[in-house]
Order: sequence, then C-alpha cells, then structure tokens
Amino acid sequence: MSDIAHFFTPVSFNMVVENKEFVEGQFGHDFKIYKEGDEFPELENIDMAIIGVCEDRNAVNNEGCALAPDTVRNYLYSLYSGNFRANVVDLGNIMAGHSVDDTYYAVKASIDFLIRKNIVPVIIGGSQDLTYAQFLGYKDLEQTINIASIDSIFDLGNPEDDITNTSYLGKIILHQPNYLFNYSNIGYQTYLVSPSSTTMMTKLYFDAYRLGQIRDKIEEAEPIIRQADMISFDITSIKHADAPANPNASPNGLYAEEACQIMRYAGMSDKLTSVGIYEINPAFDAYGKTSHLAAQMIWCFMDGFYNRKSDYPSRTNPDYIRFNVVLQDEKYEINFYKSKKSDRWWMEIPYPPHKGLKFERHTLIPCSYKDYSMAVNNEIPDRWWQTYQKLA
Repeated sequence: MSDIAHFFTPVSFNMVVENKEFVEGQFGHDFKIYKEGDEFPELENIDMAIIGVCEDRNAVNNEGCALAPDTVRNYLYSLYSGNFRANVVDLGNIMAGHSVDDTYYAVKASIDFLIRKNIVPVIIGGSQDLTYAQFLGYKDLEQTINIASIDSIFDLGNPEDDITNTSYLGKIILHQPNYLFNYSNIGYQTYLVSPSSTTMMTKLYFDAYRLGQIRDKIEEAEPIIRQADMISFDITSIKHADAPANPNASPNGLYAEEACQIMRYAGMSDKLTSVGIYEINPAFDAYGKTSHLAAQMIWCFMDGFYNRKSDYPSRTNPDYIRFNVVLQDEKYEINFYKSKKSDRWWMEIPYPPHKGLKFERHTLIPCSYKDYSMAVNNEIPDRWWQTYQKLA
C-alpha cells in the first residue's frame, strides 16, 4: 500500500456520477479511480493524479467550497480524452482533518510523494488557502520554486493574522526557510487591489499582470505560466457570468475560453509539477456551469500535458537558435534561445558566482518574441530586469 493511502477517502462513484454508464474513451471509464470497496490504486506508469481536498474552514465568505471535488468529478468523468491516452489516477478525497493544519499536512505529504514519483497532482479544492499546503509540498525537494496564481487579487493579507483564502500569500513569502524564488499573479483587477499591495509586489520583484493585459494578448501569459513550478487557480478570476459558483465572484474577469487556454499553457510547461483549482462553491453554481467549466479546464491541462515538447533549452543544444543582443552602450548583453521544436523563447540571466548553485535553475527564463524585439530596440525586457535584480 502507498505511503499516502491513509490520507484518502475513496470516491462514492455511483453517488458522484448518478449511476451513469461510461464507455471506452470517457474519463469515467479510462481513469484508474479509487472507488469505495477497492484497494488504494497502484501508481506505476501514472502521469497525473486527481486529488479532491474537502476543506473550507479558512474560506472567507465561501463556506461550502469543500463540496466541490465530487461535483467537478460528475462532469469530468463524462469527458472524452480526445487525441491523448490519459494515464491518470483519481486518488479520491482528502477530507477535512481534526484541524486545518492536519489537512495541510495531508496535502503537503501527498504533493511531495507524487512529485518524487514524477506524477503531476491536479488538486480540486476546497478554499485557496490550500495553496499554502501545495507550496509546502515542495519544502523538502531542495530547490527554490516559482508560483503562478491566476487571481483577481494578491491574497497578501496581514502576516500577523491567521491564514485564510485571502492571506495565504503573505505566509508563503515569510515562510522560513525561504524556498520561493518568484511569484507571478495573472489577471488581477486594479480596483480590487490596494495601492500598497501593488507597491509590495514591485518591491519584491514579483510579477503582476492586470486582467486587461492578459485579455489584450492571452499568448503573453504563456511564458509566465512556463516559468512556474506550481499553479494556483482561483475560480473567482473568471467573470461571474461564466463561473457563478462563488459569492465573491466579480462581474469582470477572464472568459471561460481564456481560463481553458491558460490551463493548456500550464499543461504544456515541462517545468510545472502541480496545479490546483480552488474556491468553487456548488451552492452558488447555477446549472453546474462552474463545475462543468472546471472539468473542461482540467481536460485542457491534460491536452497540454500530453503535447509537451520536452524542449527546455541547454546552452549547447543544436535544437535551439541562439541570438546574442548587446544593448545600452554595451552595458548589458542578453542571450536568447528559440526552440526549433516549438518556436518558444527563453532568455539568459547573468549568474553571480557568489550565489553558488541555489538559484542556478532560474538563469534561463521563459520569454516571448516581444521580449526579443524589445532588446533589439535597445530596451531591457521587464522580466529580464526583475530576475537580474533578484540574482544580483
């Protein structure tokens, strides 16, 4: 039996799917599902694991989101795999522990265990403070990591207050030992964020991209996502009309199609090792619209995953075209790498020798053709400059 089996409660399959019958090609047929009465599944030759987390005690104004995992499964199991064969296990649910910290520990231990087995956890929450537990799953992996959050606010909170779904980021930033290298927010809405929070993000050299920036050119989200080790997706970043299952949802936000595109980018990233979707509250979900969308977002993540190119660059690999740009009167020099496989771009950050090996994995960062064009025009790309400042 697996080391993490005791954390999980099996899926009440017939209750979840309301006695539907599934055919070959549908996820309800093809997934290896931990059902009531079954042994905990073997994890050999598995690419991805679905994890439900039924915890909402730290949810601000969203009690009831703990019930989301099974409602999402109802729609997920009905989907067809398309042009990929999904080697996916559904491990069932981590139920709320005696304390919230107990739930966090179960999530942390499960994430750590699965990542070490090269299995990508797909978490269905539950409230977004579970992002903190997702982050803790990387604690013992002996590397600094990048987080990307798709969210309409920053969730910084007051570090002195208890952790909630609106304050978990502050706890992550202050965690010791510190193994967070970069945090990126995608889709924040300026009128929902205090100016002091925006200033804090700038001082920490974190990335924050307004909803308008992402909506204007969704492909510019791809390098941001490609840089992340883990994704936290707050369903309230999607506009209420497309995802009503949250009392805190905003009239503005991402469209459903954009949410799915972002999840496909996440799946395609060779670096990404876990993803969580949080804050879905079935009590507010008219006609199951949000749960259905979350299921399709997971489908898009899988589609991206099974189309990974395995093209993270090495500096001497002939599968990359290298471009050297000297700018600002030879003060800075940037090497760009373009993959011949996928046409994706990276750029190289000079690495100070006194830093040792701790941050070396962050010296080749994803970028876009736009960044290369800026450099050619003698402008330093923002993401290059922010990473350069962190490493200096």
